[in-house]
Amino acid sequence: MTAITRFAPSPTGYLHLGHAASALFSFKQSGPHGRFLLRIEDIDQTRCRAEYLDAIYQDLAWLGLEWEEPVRVQSDHFSDYQNVLDRLTDMGLLYPCFCTRKDIQAEVAQIGNAPHGPDGALYPGTCRACSAKERRDRIAAGESYALRLDMTAAVGRVGRELVWFDRAAGRQIATPEIFGDVVLARKETPTSYHLSVTHDDHLQGISLVTRGEDLFFASHLHRLLQEVLGYDVPEYHHHGLLTGPDGKRFAKRDKSKTLRSMREEGLEPSDVIAMTDLV
Repeated sequence: MTAITRFAPSPTGYLHLGHAASALFSFKQSGPHGRFLLRIEDIDQTRCRAEYLDAIYQDLAWLGLEWEEPVRVQSDHFSDYQNVLDRLTDMGLLYPCFCTRKDIQAEVAQIGNAPHGPDGALYPGTCRACSAKERRDRIAAGESYALRLDMTAAVGRVGRELVWFDRAAGRQIATPEIFGDVVLARKETPTSYHLSVTHDDHLQGISLVTRGEDLFFASHLHRLLQEVLGYDVPEYHHHGLLTGPDGKRFAKRDKSKTLRSMREEGLEPSDVIAMTDLV
């Protein structure tokens, strides 16, 4: 089988062995006559650095991977994501939320037995009932805010069962309600992972989304956004995650051994590829 796949790292640190496994898996899944794309997901401008971006290109080339040009760099396309937000606003599916994290924690604590989703306690909907005037006044006053998806309204707009197919787990029924009124953008960050990845996968014609099983539940939400926005629905393959000797999965925050350091130690690409059990 052939497919259009992509590897989409964020330049917030050097790539590690888990990244190599994911990139190689995506490349293999594209098939002999498919297409493999590289996308740079750098929407978090406070953490992304040019040196990490350069290293991504160097590390992937060292592994022997080739990708189509030009590479889509998300920070070059913030206006695209704003257009999507405008569409959702026009549909009546977005609202500004002025709650701080402390506000939300206090509200959740008062509720008791608050419903939880993949990311923890669900937002209790405090700002959903704000009037249009109050929203305008608070934005004009310079308050910080997040743009939240009105989940009930979005699901109601679809009005039917949503499904998606995972090559590892089979047919799935989407239950985006598990996320509650999820944040799709913030005043200081004009998009979120959920919004930008859904838009870009459609725009680039990705037919098979490969990513780690830690993002499995995100596909429930992405399927809803696809339906609301009239986007194509790809297949998915959520692969397992590599773990180190301690049983923990590789992660930047744990300072996992990087591909850069492996290269400097004299390892060959074949040595690294042999360490990945996803391909």
